[in-house]
Amino acid sequence: MTEIAISAARSQLGDLVRRAAHGRETIALTDHGHVAALLVSPQVIEDLEDALALSDYQRRKAEGTLGEGIPHEEVGRMLGLRP
Repeated sequence: MTEIAISAARSQLGDLVRRAAHGRETIALTDHGHVAALLVSPQVIEDLEDALALSDYQRRKAEGTLGEGIPHEEVGRMLGLRP
């Protein structure tokens, strides 16, 4: 993770955003030496959300608290893939 002071980041913001978005590099913006915010690729956040959802599913499955779910045919209709 690259750390850069907010004051220095102002003049480099475009480059920093591109590095985070395309290089999947995490850029930590610091304020008085403390990390105040992170610039990360949207894909990183999506990957984390997917991993969290999968982990939650596996936990609920192990606990036996999944519920009934939605039949495959109904999902198809909800997505407009079936009449």
